[in-house]
Amino acid sequence: MPSANPPQVAAATAEGARTTKSPSAPSASPSRTRWKVFLLLLGIVTLNYIDRGSVSVALPLITQDLHLSKEVTGFVLSAFFWTYALMQIPGGRLIDRFGPRRMAGGACVGWGLATGATAAATGVGSLLAARLALGAVEAPVMPAGGKLNAHWLPAKERGRGAVLMDGGAPLGSALGGIAISGLIAWTGSWRISFVVAGTVTVAVGVLALRYLRDTPREHAGVNEAEAAYIEREHAAEDAAAPGEDRRAKLRDYVKYRSFWGMCLGWMGFNGVFYGLLTWGPLYLSETKGFDIKSIGWSTLVIFGAGFVGELIGGWLADHWRSRGTAANTVLRTLMGIAGTAVTAGLLGVVLVPDAMTAVALLSVVLFFLRWAGLYWALPSTLGGRANAGVVGAAMNLSGNIAGIVTPIAVGFIVGGTGSYTWALLYFVGAALLFTAASLVIDYSRRLAVR
Repeated sequence: MPSANPPQVAAATAEGARTTKSPSAPSASPSRTRWKVFLLLLGIVTLNYIDRGSVSVALPLITQDLHLSKEVTGFVLSAFFWTYALMQIPGGRLIDRFGPRRMAGGACVGWGLATGATAAATGVGSLLAARLALGAVEAPVMPAGGKLNAHWLPAKERGRGAVLMDGGAPLGSALGGIAISGLIAWTGSWRISFVVAGTVTVAVGVLALRYLRDTPREHAGVNEAEAAYIEREHAAEDAAAPGEDRRAKLRDYVKYRSFWGMCLGWMGFNGVFYGLLTWGPLYLSETKGFDIKSIGWSTLVIFGAGFVGELIGGWLADHWRSRGTAANTVLRTLMGIAGTAVTAGLLGVVLVPDAMTAVALLSVVLFFLRWAGLYWALPSTLGGRANAGVVGAAMNLSGNIAGIVTPIAVGFIVGGTGSYTWALLYFVGAALLFTAASLVIDYSRRLAVR
């Protein structure tokens, strides 16, 4: 954004927007279009995780059909994250330059096509190619959501916005399990399930391009009262922040402890989440004797608990802060509770062999783990609206390093030991990293970059 004091910035933004869009007549009651935008983001991210997790759900059949070893399976599960991580920073820069609407909607169309192409895999090479393509085109979606969070929501609403968007991860993982396993059972083919999922995703991507807008003033559904409310809150936020909300280089952030806490915390979180997302279905199949239908229902329960937990975590954060409690008190407390519960639950899974108890404990793990969805308010908190795209991309890059390493590491651990015990202890280590890193972040202010 241009250099100016905050009230002038808000006024200039509003005046510039009026030259291209006539706002609705003033209303005593603000419209609620911002929440419709985040409900659509919830749907987009839900499809994101249905598509990326579909291979894991179908893995018992795919490994038989394509004759994959445990080690090769680990590389297949990891391949998505190679290009997904590689494209984070370029994607974040494109979001800051061209806006989140085009990047989010276009990515959704692209990964729908990549999902459908997975059905044509005939061996390891073609399966890897489809997963690499899927990772590349999905990369901008979450950072684009972080950018929309910065532009569309006041600071006091960003916790709910963050978890509403990020809640699509456990919801998609939950629904994906039952949807993909149901399609496989109905059609007798894992390939058809990928074609159906890809077609639905392309349609939603077209809808996103038509409905989303980069800023509230550009959206026909936003009335004057809602636009003015958001702009007033942003102006007050800018007035209280150090420095100006202007474009900066990513290297300007690396000197800050909070930046590294954000990156390492997201890495630890993803070490647990992606481990359970990629290997969880095979773990239930091989250690608990679950068939494809049981895997689908268990995945629904486990990741459904994560979705519920994520929404509750976001509500708790915003509600607690609305009562005047300091941001650091709220978020460090919630992240500390979440990390402790996740670590304890994973240790319980190691110690308790019963199948239903394992599902119950994993549900508890996901319930508290997904409180980390509050991290998606951090790009706007630490980077401001001008840099939310690239800061969110740096965070997601760090998290997806865990996405690259974890499936491969688990594949070698399980292949070498013939057991999932040490794999679960690997997840415990990731949970401890998440907990420690979350406690060193300063959640209260924008980082002062020059």
